[in-house]
Amino acid sequence: CNIHYNIIEDMKKSIGILLCMLCTLSIGAQQMKKINRTNLCEGDLLFCAKEASNPITEVTLGVSGMKIDHVAIVHKQANKTYALEAIHKGVTLTPIDSFMARREMVVAARLCDTLGVAQSVERALSFLGRPYDFNFMPSDSAFYCSELVQKNYRYSDGQLVFKPIAMSFHDKTGKITDYWKEYYGRQGLTVPEGEPGSNPGDLSRSKAIQILGIIH
Repeated sequence: CNIHYNIIEDMKKSIGILLCMLCTLSIGAQQMKKINRTNLCEGDLLFCAKEASNPITEVTLGVSGMKIDHVAIVHKQANKTYALEAIHKGVTLTPIDSFMARREMVVAARLCDTLGVAQSVERALSFLGRPYDFNFMPSDSAFYCSELVQKNYRYSDGQLVFKPIAMSFHDKTGKITDYWKEYYGRQGLTVPEGEPGSNPGDLSRSKAIQILGIIH
């Protein structure tokens, strides 16, 4: 019985992911629709995009080619909406209005399989107050933005939604940029190119999510 149940659950997950892929491809082929922040649900992801490139977007790629350099988690509490995020002051809850006010563009996304979302958010909330990971090292106790999502989002069966990827600090030519060489060099460290980790742009292109649109 357990084997049959697992097979059925895997089939449901696969069908859900396929439908999300088709939806995301459709959105990518045309201008993203505008959505209201009141349509956000617990555990939705908020991807922040910019018009101009920066050291993060120069070495990563966002959905539909967008310059995405940050990701946060939607959390509902006492009839209020917050962005649960890892920023320079640490893992914190930011009121959605304040979050939106300091971002150029925010793209909302939802997991295709939402069964484990509530537990995923609870896991992420347990790290409130943790320091920001300025060195982007997944092996320490600090967190950077996409790491907070990647490590805590799991399906109902416990599997990671977003598997670790090789971290990228190189440009389109394959060369590690001078910015990141100097950034780590000032701390006496080598650039962790290829080490397991995550980035917000990669998460935004995941087959496990559906892009909802741009928040206005």
